[in-house]
Amino acid sequence: MDFGDLKEALASQSYAQIADICDHLMLQVAAEGAAFQEEWPYAIHLLGHIYADDISSARFLWKSIPSSIKENQPEVGAAWKIGQHLWTRDYAAVHEAIRGFDWSQEVRGLVASFAEQYTKRMFRLLSSAYSTISLQDAALFLGMSEDDAANYVLQQGWDVDPTSRMLTVRQQQAVTDQKLDPSKLQRLTEYVFQLEH
Repeated sequence: MDFGDLKEALASQSYAQIADICDHLMLQVAAEGAAFQEEWPYAIHLLGHIYADDISSARFLWKSIPSSIKENQPEVGAAWKIGQHLWTRDYAAVHEAIRGFDWSQEVRGLVASFAEQYTKRMFRLLSSAYSTISLQDAALFLGMSEDDAANYVLQQGWDVDPTSRMLTVRQQQAVTDQKLDPSKLQRLTEYVFQLEH
């Protein structure tokens, strides 16, 4: 089996491509009829789907993994534990599952990148869902200690009340680039012209 594309994606930190590369390789190897289960990088494949926020595909992959591999490769189980917590929306447990396993050198970068991406996603979720939130709850969602969470949200422009230990959410100004499509402008001009005449 040639895992060159996969190794290249890991080396270049193109983590968003990993699930697609693994899916393609698996289909290719399965079509050839070769036995691949014992040497397949299931942990990377699962983490690729998790990184791409495709929990359904990760779940189906988990169900297709032979039980002998689930038992003999603890990293595969640890990767799925992250997926389980995402599936059940147990946001705080996702961080615990990430920190609760000693990841191999091969996947450490992928897991670290996912953890960073996940923390940012949780911050955006908190920003859109709350106007105020306790420091304790925010720390739980962000997977940090209360002091680290306070520093993180302060850097993002939130306010911290030290006496009540409550955070006041400050919405980030969304910068949207409006692209001017000449054909739309032309149609609008013609429409306005017809209305005036």
